[in-house]
Amino acid sequence: MPLTLHDQPLPYVDRLPERPAEAIELVVIHCTELPDLAMAREYGERVLHPSGTGNSGHYYIDRDGTICRYVPGTRIAHHVRGHNANSIGIELVNAGRYPDWFDSRRQTMTEPYPAAQIDALLALLARLRDEFPRLRLIAGHEDLDTDLMPASDDPARQIRRKLDPGVCFPWDAVVPACGLQRLR
Repeated sequence: MPLTLHDQPLPYVDRLPERPAEAIELVVIHCTELPDLAMAREYGERVLHPSGTGNSGHYYIDRDGTICRYVPGTRIAHHVRGHNANSIGIELVNAGRYPDWFDSRRQTMTEPYPAAQIDALLALLARLRDEFPRLRLIAGHEDLDTDLMPASDDPARQIRRKLDPGVCFPWDAVVPACGLQRLR
């Protein structure tokens, strides 16, 4: 599959710290948990940190396979606690638990990932393996951020803060095809 990247740098991208390509060892797969790419972009542009930056992945893949690069891989994006310095975040557009992210009664993610999206992901992963010589690992956001938090509907109940990319993500097909080892 030919790979077309749409460069759409976030407004604060120059404020994100730089790093050498050799620092990157891990790709973290996320889902946006938002209804569409436009809303994901809006969330990515929000300034949340004193540095004037926000939370965002490096790449976003829409349901039709369109790939947007919001942050170059040689900059550190805020996409997963404790692993940003050595990883690249890839966000797949998927509703996830939207809009009831933290409601204990709505913690099942049911939207499948379309074939075009997964094909684009595999093509992107192949390119990233060429660009980043030490890239060897892949993980889901849910594998790395296992924190619990009070449910929005019942603060006495604890739920997982992050569940993405979720149960519908085809790990059994992606891992053997991408040449990376899954980190859990």
